[in-house]
Amino acid sequence: MTSPTTVESTGAGVAAAGRSEQRPASPARTRRPRDWRMALEVIGFTAPALVLFFMFIVWPMIRAVEFSFFRWKGFGPLVDFVGLKNYVSVLTNDVFVGALLNNLFVVVMSIVIQLPVGIAVALLLNRKMRFQGILRMIVFVPYVLAEVIAGVVWFQLLQPQYGVIDSILGMVGIQGPEQGFLGDPKYAMWTVMVVLTWKYLGLAIILFLAGLQGVPAELDEAAQIDGATWWQTQRYVTLPLLGPTLRTWGFLSMVGSLQLFDMVWILTKGGPANSTMTMATFLINEGTRRSNYGIAGAASVILFVVALALALVYQRFILRRDNPDYADKAAR
Repeated sequence: MTSPTTVESTGAGVAAAGRSEQRPASPARTRRPRDWRMALEVIGFTAPALVLFFMFIVWPMIRAVEFSFFRWKGFGPLVDFVGLKNYVSVLTNDVFVGALLNNLFVVVMSIVIQLPVGIAVALLLNRKMRFQGILRMIVFVPYVLAEVIAGVVWFQLLQPQYGVIDSILGMVGIQGPEQGFLGDPKYAMWTVMVVLTWKYLGLAIILFLAGLQGVPAELDEAAQIDGATWWQTQRYVTLPLLGPTLRTWGFLSMVGSLQLFDMVWILTKGGPANSTMTMATFLINEGTRRSNYGIAGAASVILFVVALALALVYQRFILRRDNPDYADKAAR
């Protein structure tokens, strides 16, 4: 039999239990205004950037896709719908195929040339020496220069007959091409590659130097105590720890090479005989010089798809190594 005291105590316990069950709801009610406030803060800070991103990135992309389905000369309404004919014209155009190969050539040669040279110079400048800061500044100066200024300077240096490069080669008995290095299809692309290496090697060196600053000096000292030579220390200790920086630079170099336009446009405008044409110069040439905005729109969409596909492949097979989850799975 249950006594009144027991009933009261039981009732009080039930009531207390009921209150205890209702307690977890109170923090949710107190967090809700805070969540709204945080959401408003996020919207307030990101809205200007999102508006600009939509105006200057998303909307032009939508218009380029729209233009690519029409034959349009840049004036009047879009009425001549041609479907995928512009894409077929671009993909079967030998000039565009050559431009795509030139972009891939720049991607490969940038990594083949700038990666080892950049690592070697960065390792050298990372050692204690006199005038270290001045040397680092000199290496980075070409990257600071605007592309237009650097392009015009190199254009003048490479002029045939009166250019400085031809004059120096003539002094040592070497005769340059009659049309100049930028005017001969055999040398034009390689000459552009030399200028690009001079322009962007400083960025690679600075990034590698920043990565080397994060390598603990204790590891080098431990390797040296164990009898490792300087080369073995760099090969088995420093370079593996520099891997994330190298992979990030490789991604930036690849994307920049696919979008290459300004330096080529200043030096050669894609010539001679389309030997230095890139995808970007092709679409600008079609749009601004020939007023084939439909062809230019299709070329821009193809350029975007190629860059996006290579970026996703790079992210999938190379950059994922820097993901902590991938490192944990690899360690298992």
